[in-house]
Amino acid sequence: MEFPEDVRYTEEHEWLRVEGDEGVVGVTDYAQGELGDVVFLELPKPGTAVDEGSVFGTIEAVKTVSDLYAPVTGEITAVNAALGDKPELVNRSPYTDGWMVRIKLSDPGQAAKLMDAAAYRKHVGEEG
Repeated sequence: MEFPEDVRYTEEHEWLRVEGDEGVVGVTDYAQGELGDVVFLELPKPGTAVDEGSVFGTIEAVKTVSDLYAPVTGEITAVNAALGDKPELVNRSPYTDGWMVRIKLSDPGQAAKLMDAAAYRKHVGEEG
């Protein structure tokens, strides 16, 4: 299981990678493993405002549907269109090709409140 050091993590298993004044968001390797084969994603349109902790979309796997939670407050600036045709990218490459949205950060300081890799590893019981 991957726990990249360059991202921050939420208790709901989303990750955030800050790039300038934007953040790239997806679900963690742990989350995609728990969900199983991802078959569909419902994601917001660019321009949509999101609040930290609010639902911004859904992820559907063979066995279940789960909400996706915004790790920070801001505005969606881009959506990964490739996931429309290839939702399995979330399973194969959750931290790179399987990213979901980009958010223009309203408060860059929010990212610092999220878990680092060591804390997230502990959160999911993978202290190793």
